[in-house]
Amino acid sequence: MPARPQAEALLQRLEWTVLRRLEGLLHGDYRTLFRGFGIDLADLREYQYHDDVRHIDWNVTARLQTPHVRRFQEDRELSAWFLLDLSPSLDFGSGARSKRTLAIEFVSALAQLFSRHGNRVGLLFYGDGADALVPARSSRRHVLHLMQRMLSRPMPTLAAATDLKGFLAAAYRVMPRRSLVFVVSDFVSTPGWGRPLAQLARRHEVLAVRLVDPLESSLPDLGPLTLQDAESGEQLFVDMHDKEFRRRFSAATAAREAELRGAFAQAGVDAMELATDDDLLGALLRFADLRKQRSRLAAGAALPAHLGAAA
Repeated sequence: MPARPQAEALLQRLEWTVLRRLEGLLHGDYRTLFRGFGIDLADLREYQYHDDVRHIDWNVTARLQTPHVRRFQEDRELSAWFLLDLSPSLDFGSGARSKRTLAIEFVSALAQLFSRHGNRVGLLFYGDGADALVPARSSRRHVLHLMQRMLSRPMPTLAAATDLKGFLAAAYRVMPRRSLVFVVSDFVSTPGWGRPLAQLARRHEVLAVRLVDPLESSLPDLGPLTLQDAESGEQLFVDMHDKEFRRRFSAATAAREAELRGAFAQAGVDAMELATDDDLLGALLRFADLRKQRSRLAAGAALPAHLGAAA
Protein backbone atom coordinates (compact mmCIF):
# COMPACT_ATOMS: atom_id res chain seq x y z
CA MET A 1 0.00 0.00 0.00
CA PRO A 2 1.42 3.45 -0.90
CA ALA A 3 2.53 5.52 2.07
CA ARG A 4 -0.06 8.32 1.71
CA PRO A 5 -3.19 6.09 1.66
CA GLN A 6 -1.63 4.00 4.43
CA ALA A 7 -1.11 7.15 6.51
CA GLU A 8 -4.73 8.23 5.90
CA ALA A 9 -6.01 4.80 6.95
CA LEU A 10 -3.88 4.75 10.10
CA LEU A 11 -4.92 8.26 11.11
CA GLN A 12 -8.60 7.47 10.60
CA ARG A 13 -8.27 4.34 12.75
CA LEU A 14 -6.49 6.29 15.49
CA GLU A 15 -9.10 9.05 15.37
CA TRP A 16 -11.95 6.60 15.84
CA THR A 17 -10.38 4.21 18.34
CA VAL A 18 -8.20 6.58 20.37
CA LEU A 19 -8.62 10.32 19.84
CA ARG A 20 -12.38 10.63 20.14
CA ARG A 21 -12.43 8.62 23.36
CA LEU A 22 -9.30 10.35 24.67
CA GLU A 23 -10.65 13.86 24.14
CA GLY A 24 -13.85 12.85 25.91
CA LEU A 25 -11.80 11.80 28.93
CA LEU A 26 -9.58 14.89 29.06
CA HIS A 27 -12.21 17.40 30.13
CA GLY A 28 -12.39 19.16 33.48
CA ASP A 29 -9.10 18.88 35.35
CA TYR A 30 -7.31 18.11 32.08
CA ARG A 31 -8.21 21.36 30.31
CA THR A 32 -4.71 22.71 30.85
CA LEU A 33 -2.93 19.45 30.05
CA PHE A 34 -1.02 20.89 27.09
CA ARG A 35 0.14 24.40 27.90
CA GLY A 36 2.57 26.76 26.28
CA PHE A 37 5.51 28.22 28.16
CA GLY A 38 5.03 31.98 27.75
CA ILE A 39 3.04 34.00 30.32
CA ASP A 40 1.93 37.64 30.41
CA LEU A 41 0.71 39.63 33.42
CA ALA A 42 -3.06 39.99 33.03
CA ASP A 43 -4.38 41.44 36.31
CA LEU A 44 -3.95 41.88 40.06
CA ARG A 45 -6.45 40.81 42.71
CA GLU A 46 -6.60 40.30 46.46
CA TYR A 47 -5.01 37.17 47.82
CA GLN A 48 -7.42 34.27 48.44
CA TYR A 49 -7.02 31.02 50.32
CA HIS A 50 -5.17 28.39 48.23
CA ASP A 51 -3.48 31.03 46.02
CA ASP A 52 0.16 30.33 45.24
CA VAL A 53 2.23 32.57 47.54
CA ARG A 54 4.88 32.82 44.83
CA HIS A 55 2.47 35.01 42.85
CA ILE A 56 2.14 37.66 45.58
CA ASP A 57 3.10 41.12 44.32
CA TRP A 58 4.93 42.51 47.35
CA ASN A 59 5.15 46.08 46.05
CA VAL A 60 1.38 46.34 45.61
CA THR A 61 0.82 44.51 48.90
CA ALA A 62 3.00 47.04 50.77
CA ARG A 63 1.28 50.01 49.09
CA LEU A 64 -2.30 48.82 49.70
CA GLN A 65 -1.66 47.05 53.01
CA THR A 66 -3.57 44.02 51.65
CA PRO A 67 -1.97 40.98 50.01
CA HIS A 68 -2.43 40.98 46.23
CA VAL A 69 -1.47 38.30 43.73
CA ARG A 70 -0.61 38.54 40.07
CA ARG A 71 -2.84 36.80 37.53
CA PHE A 72 -1.21 35.63 34.33
CA GLN A 73 -2.44 34.98 30.81
CA GLU A 74 -0.77 31.82 29.56
CA ASP A 75 0.35 31.36 26.00
CA ARG A 76 -1.32 28.02 25.25
CA GLU A 77 0.45 27.49 21.95
CA LEU A 78 3.44 25.21 22.22
CA SER A 79 5.83 23.28 20.02
CA ALA A 80 5.96 19.53 20.54
CA TRP A 81 8.92 17.59 19.17
CA PHE A 82 9.21 13.84 18.76
CA LEU A 83 12.73 12.43 18.77
CA LEU A 84 12.00 9.08 17.15
CA ASP A 85 14.48 6.22 17.32
CA LEU A 86 13.85 3.81 14.42
CA SER A 87 17.04 1.79 14.78
CA PRO A 88 16.98 -1.97 13.98
CA SER A 89 16.20 -3.03 17.55
CA LEU A 90 12.73 -1.49 17.20
CA ASP A 91 11.73 -4.11 14.65
CA PHE A 92 11.41 -6.65 17.44
CA GLY A 93 7.93 -7.68 18.59
CA SER A 94 6.68 -10.93 20.06
CA GLY A 95 3.00 -10.25 19.40
CA ALA A 96 0.81 -8.57 16.83
CA ARG A 97 2.96 -5.45 16.54
CA SER A 98 6.60 -4.50 16.79
CA LYS A 99 8.10 -1.68 18.81
CA ARG A 100 8.50 0.21 15.53
CA THR A 101 4.75 -0.04 14.80
CA LEU A 102 3.90 1.00 18.35
CA ALA A 103 6.21 4.03 18.10
CA ILE A 104 4.54 5.18 14.87
CA GLU A 105 1.06 4.79 16.37
CA PHE A 106 2.02 6.70 19.52
CA VAL A 107 3.63 9.58 17.63
CA SER A 108 0.74 9.77 15.16
CA ALA A 109 -1.92 9.87 17.88
CA LEU A 110 -0.20 12.55 19.96
CA ALA A 111 0.74 14.63 16.89
CA GLN A 112 -2.91 14.70 15.83
CA LEU A 113 -4.05 15.51 19.37
CA PHE A 114 -1.60 18.42 19.63
CA SER A 115 -2.36 19.85 16.18
CA ARG A 116 -6.12 19.85 16.88
CA HIS A 117 -5.48 22.54 19.47
CA GLY A 118 -3.34 24.67 17.16
CA ASN A 119 0.02 23.52 18.47
CA ARG A 120 2.97 22.76 16.22
CA VAL A 121 4.61 19.35 16.01
CA GLY A 122 8.01 18.42 14.59
CA LEU A 123 9.95 15.20 14.17
CA LEU A 124 13.61 14.23 14.27
CA PHE A 125 14.51 10.72 13.11
CA TYR A 126 17.27 8.44 14.27
CA GLY A 127 18.37 5.79 11.79
CA ASP A 128 22.08 6.02 11.16
CA GLY A 129 22.41 9.00 13.46
CA ALA A 130 20.07 12.02 13.37
CA ASP A 131 19.36 11.56 9.69
CA ALA A 132 16.09 13.43 8.96
CA LEU A 133 14.23 16.46 10.30
CA VAL A 134 10.61 17.53 9.76
CA PRO A 135 10.16 21.15 10.99
CA ALA A 136 7.38 21.89 13.48
CA ARG A 137 4.09 22.97 11.88
CA SER A 138 0.39 22.67 12.68
CA SER A 139 -2.35 21.14 10.51
CA ARG A 140 -3.92 17.79 9.72
CA ARG A 141 -2.03 17.82 6.44
CA HIS A 142 1.23 18.23 8.34
CA VAL A 143 0.36 15.29 10.60
CA LEU A 144 -0.27 13.17 7.51
CA HIS A 145 3.11 14.27 6.18
CA LEU A 146 4.77 13.16 9.43
CA MET A 147 3.02 9.80 9.23
CA GLN A 148 3.98 9.37 5.59
CA ARG A 149 7.62 10.02 6.46
CA MET A 150 7.49 7.45 9.26
CA LEU A 151 5.71 4.79 7.21
CA SER A 152 7.81 5.24 4.08
CA ARG A 153 11.19 4.97 5.77
CA PRO A 154 13.11 1.93 4.52
CA MET A 155 13.70 -0.88 6.96
CA PRO A 156 17.02 -0.29 8.72
CA THR A 157 20.02 -2.39 7.81
CA LEU A 158 22.35 -4.09 10.26
CA ALA A 159 24.82 -1.48 11.43
CA ALA A 160 26.79 -0.33 14.41
CA ALA A 161 25.12 -0.07 17.81
CA THR A 162 22.63 2.75 18.35
CA ASP A 163 24.21 5.97 19.62
CA LEU A 164 21.55 8.02 21.39
CA LYS A 165 24.23 10.32 22.80
CA GLY A 166 24.91 11.88 19.40
CA PHE A 167 21.21 11.89 18.53
CA LEU A 168 20.20 13.85 21.65
CA ALA A 169 23.09 16.27 21.19
CA ALA A 170 21.94 16.94 17.62
CA ALA A 171 18.38 17.48 18.83
CA TYR A 172 19.56 20.11 21.31
CA ARG A 173 21.11 22.11 18.46
CA VAL A 174 18.03 22.10 16.20
CA MET A 175 15.41 23.08 18.84
CA PRO A 176 16.30 26.58 20.11
CA ARG A 177 12.78 27.42 21.36
CA ARG A 178 11.52 25.88 24.61
CA SER A 179 9.32 22.93 23.67
CA LEU A 180 7.66 19.77 24.89
CA VAL A 181 9.95 16.94 23.79
CA PHE A 182 9.16 13.22 23.55
CA VAL A 183 12.17 10.92 23.26
CA VAL A 184 10.63 7.75 21.79
CA SER A 185 13.08 4.86 21.94
CA ASP A 186 13.78 1.47 23.50
CA PHE A 187 17.01 3.02 24.86
CA VAL A 188 19.06 0.07 23.62
CA SER A 189 22.14 2.18 23.03
CA THR A 190 25.79 2.63 23.74
CA PRO A 191 26.35 4.33 27.15
CA GLY A 192 26.69 8.07 27.62
CA TRP A 193 23.24 9.38 26.62
CA GLY A 194 22.34 10.50 30.16
CA ARG A 195 24.28 13.78 30.01
CA PRO A 196 22.84 15.07 26.70
CA LEU A 197 19.38 14.02 27.92
CA ALA A 198 19.89 16.13 31.06
CA GLN A 199 21.12 19.04 28.91
CA LEU A 200 17.97 18.73 26.78
CA ALA A 201 15.80 18.70 29.93
CA ARG A 202 17.33 21.95 31.19
CA ARG A 203 15.98 23.81 28.16
CA HIS A 204 12.83 21.81 27.35
CA GLU A 205 10.15 19.78 29.10
CA VAL A 206 11.20 16.22 28.27
CA LEU A 207 9.34 12.93 28.51
CA ALA A 208 11.16 9.67 27.77
CA VAL A 209 8.83 7.15 26.14
CA ARG A 210 10.49 3.77 26.52
CA LEU A 211 9.31 1.06 24.13
CA VAL A 212 9.42 -2.49 25.49
CA ASP A 213 8.27 -5.99 24.61
CA PRO A 214 7.27 -8.64 27.20
CA LEU A 215 9.84 -11.11 25.88
CA GLU A 216 12.63 -8.65 26.68
CA SER A 217 12.13 -9.15 30.41
CA SER A 218 11.20 -12.82 30.69
CA LEU A 219 12.19 -15.72 28.45
CA PRO A 220 9.77 -18.63 27.97
CA ASP A 221 10.86 -22.26 28.05
CA LEU A 222 11.08 -22.83 24.29
CA GLY A 223 14.05 -25.17 24.10
CA PRO A 224 17.15 -24.67 21.91
CA LEU A 225 17.01 -21.52 19.78
CA THR A 226 19.34 -19.35 17.72
CA LEU A 227 19.00 -15.68 18.69
CA GLN A 228 20.26 -12.79 16.56
CA ASP A 229 21.23 -9.30 17.65
CA ALA A 230 18.93 -6.94 15.72
CA GLU A 231 21.64 -4.33 15.21
CA SER A 232 24.94 -6.17 14.81
CA GLY A 233 23.61 -9.39 13.25
CA GLU A 234 25.60 -11.47 15.74
CA GLN A 235 23.99 -14.86 16.43
CA LEU A 236 23.98 -16.88 19.62
CA PHE A 237 22.73 -20.43 20.21
CA VAL A 238 20.99 -20.80 23.58
CA ASP A 239 19.03 -23.52 25.35
CA MET A 240 15.94 -21.99 26.93
CA HIS A 241 15.26 -25.22 28.78
CA ASP A 242 18.13 -24.17 31.03
CA LYS A 243 16.58 -22.62 34.15
CA GLU A 244 19.90 -21.11 35.19
CA PHE A 245 20.19 -19.31 31.85
CA ARG A 246 16.68 -17.89 32.21
CA ARG A 247 17.46 -16.84 35.78
CA ARG A 248 20.62 -15.00 34.68
CA PHE A 249 18.69 -13.34 31.87
CA SER A 250 16.03 -12.10 34.31
CA ALA A 251 18.71 -10.82 36.69
CA ALA A 252 20.47 -8.95 33.88
CA THR A 253 17.14 -7.45 32.79
CA ALA A 254 16.37 -6.27 36.33
CA ALA A 255 19.82 -4.68 36.59
CA ARG A 256 19.28 -2.85 33.29
CA GLU A 257 15.85 -1.66 34.46
CA ALA A 258 17.40 -0.19 37.60
CA GLU A 259 20.16 1.45 35.56
CA LEU A 260 17.65 3.03 33.16
CA ARG A 261 15.45 4.36 35.98
CA GLY A 262 18.53 5.83 37.63
CA ALA A 263 19.61 7.49 34.37
CA PHE A 264 16.17 9.06 33.84
CA ALA A 265 16.05 10.29 37.44
CA GLN A 266 19.54 11.73 37.23
CA ALA A 267 18.66 13.53 33.99
CA GLY A 268 15.53 14.94 35.65
CA VAL A 269 13.02 13.59 33.13
CA ASP A 270 9.81 11.62 33.53
CA ALA A 271 9.73 8.22 31.83
CA MET A 272 6.70 6.36 30.52
CA GLU A 273 6.91 2.69 29.58
CA LEU A 274 4.98 1.65 26.47
CA ALA A 275 4.72 -2.09 25.80
CA THR A 276 3.87 -3.72 22.48
CA ASP A 277 0.86 -5.43 24.09
CA ASP A 278 -0.37 -2.15 25.65
CA ASP A 279 -3.68 -0.53 24.82
CA LEU A 280 -2.66 2.79 23.25
CA LEU A 281 -5.58 4.68 24.79
CA GLY A 282 -4.65 3.45 28.26
CA ALA A 283 -1.03 4.45 27.72
CA LEU A 284 -2.01 7.98 26.65
CA LEU A 285 -4.25 8.33 29.68
CA ARG A 286 -1.32 7.29 31.92
CA PHE A 287 0.70 10.05 30.26
CA ALA A 288 -2.12 12.55 30.90
CA ASP A 289 -2.37 11.44 34.53
CA LEU A 290 1.38 11.83 34.97
CA ARG A 291 1.33 15.40 33.60
CA LYS A 292 -1.66 16.30 35.76
CA GLN A 293 -0.03 15.02 38.93
CA ARG A 294 3.31 16.66 38.10
CA SER A 295 1.55 20.02 37.75
CA ARG A 296 0.29 19.64 41.33
CA LEU A 297 3.71 19.03 42.84
CA ALA A 298 4.50 22.74 42.95
CA ALA A 299 1.52 23.16 45.26
CA GLY A 300 2.94 20.56 47.65
CA ALA A 301 0.87 17.56 46.62
CA ALA A 302 2.46 14.12 46.73
CA LEU A 303 2.91 12.10 43.55
CA PRO A 304 0.78 8.91 43.73
CA ALA A 305 2.74 5.74 44.32
CA HIS A 306 1.74 4.13 41.00
CA LEU A 307 3.02 7.17 39.07
CA GLY A 308 6.13 7.64 41.14
CA ALA A 309 7.16 4.07 40.38
CA ALA A 310 6.71 4.64 36.66
CA ALA A 311 8.52 7.97 36.51
